[in-house]
Amino acid sequence: MRKIVINRCHGGFSLSKEACQRYWDIKGQRVWIEDDTQFKSLGIFTVWLVPAEDRVVESTNRATISIEERRAFNEKYASQTWYDRDVERDDPVLVQVVEELGEKADGRHAGLGIVEIPNDVEWVIDEYDGLEWVAEKHRTWI
Repeated sequence: MRKIVINRCHGGFSLSKEACQRYWDIKGQRVWIEDDTQFKSLGIFTVWLVPAEDRVVESTNRATISIEERRAFNEKYASQTWYDRDVERDDPVLVQVVEELGEKADGRHAGLGIVEIPNDVEWVIDEYDGLEWVAEKHRTWI
């Protein structure tokens, strides 16, 4: 059986700071988790893969930089940060974190759970308003 992490409530998949830290502890990589200074009251944070002295620094005036400079900044930023929604939902480390932490793994507006499906099923996560379920993969045309 394959284990898959889904969000079982309306809102959307996300991990708590504690879950993000545990994920990277298991992987054996140091990370720096920092509250977003602009949106701290909302509980938004960034998981950095590099220490502060090695991070890309954004221009203070976005209106003065070119599209190429913006693109270069975005690529560098993406390589230095980790976004929890990019992790594969059947990642064994993610599954372990959710099993270990239970509700403490839940990020903002999340209620994470684990679904078990047969190994031979091609699957996809479907959702409505952040409430997710695992469905067997099939073809769709619009």
